[in-house]
Amino acid sequence: MAVEAEAFARAGLVGNPSDGYFGKTLSIIVRNFSARVTLIASDKMEIIPSPQDSLEFESIRHLVADIKKNGYYGGDRLMKAAIMRFVEYCEETGHPLHDKNFSIRYRTTIPRRVGLAGSSALITASLRCLMGFYNVDIPKPVLASLIWGVENEELGISAGLQDRVIQVYEGCVFMDFNEDHMKAHHYGLYEELDPATLPNLFIAYRTGLAEGSEAFHNNIRERWLREDPETIAAMKDFASYAQETRDLIVSGKGEEIGPQLDRNFDRRCSIFNLSPGDIQMVETARSVGAHAKFAGSGGAIIGVYKDDDMYQKLVEAYADTDTIVLKPDLLTAAEGVSP
Repeated sequence: MAVEAEAFARAGLVGNPSDGYFGKTLSIIVRNFSARVTLIASDKMEIIPSPQDSLEFESIRHLVADIKKNGYYGGDRLMKAAIMRFVEYCEETGHPLHDKNFSIRYRTTIPRRVGLAGSSALITASLRCLMGFYNVDIPKPVLASLIWGVENEELGISAGLQDRVIQVYEGCVFMDFNEDHMKAHHYGLYEELDPATLPNLFIAYRTGLAEGSEAFHNNIRERWLREDPETIAAMKDFASYAQETRDLIVSGKGEEIGPQLDRNFDRRCSIFNLSPGDIQMVETARSVGAHAKFAGSGGAIIGVYKDDDMYQKLVEAYADTDTIVLKPDLLTAAEGVSP
């Protein structure tokens, strides 16, 4: 028996990072990149590392270059934590598991450490495989929270629910992490929107060294827990931008959401010390008339452009930098992948 599943990169369109603070966000899936996991029945339990996580290097300089690009942690810890959490969920909910062993293999094309949710994509694809192998059905909102638990509670990676929700639902989703609803149900209120109502979008990401989500989110979490007034006010502002963007899209005014992205980024600048390279990516987009903000925790941005002429100007503006520009694919169905 073999089961294969895929999960895609994501970009926070507006509202982030308020998803970890009872806020609101609006996100899209980015099918240009994905994590794919294959689970095959076998005689023994085995996690087969991706080539990216190999522990063999040509030289000490090759090892250092790999660390700078991919960080210290590979996908094996994500696989272990996903399996651990899945078993605990099944025990807690009374789902019996058969005794067959399996080997699990993973590979990903999602650029690492640039805020496109590569880690949660691997976990999402892994849990989908486990669900298929053991014939366990987990409702979408519960699955998203389970994925969040793998990272936050098993691995101690601080993050909000946004990534997991959009990777489970796909397409375009507006999320309201209302505090009362979250405490009562352990998940938020999720509304799927028609991607066709969105304006022209672009993604740009750095190919050089970027900072992982763990490092980015720690300081703001501490400030939030201290009830810092400015941090709390900023999270409310981020949530309001998401609500206003959702309302524009639903009312058929998706072409008018660009300024909300700008407001989101400017507000972020007011409370965070951001990487000069990341700021430059946004400023470059604005220099040709586009609107832009961080797609996640830094390293990648998402933006709105007017037409093909402006998109070409974007490509030209980033040509001499370590930045890749692309149009996000929200709709193309993946082939040969089980849900």
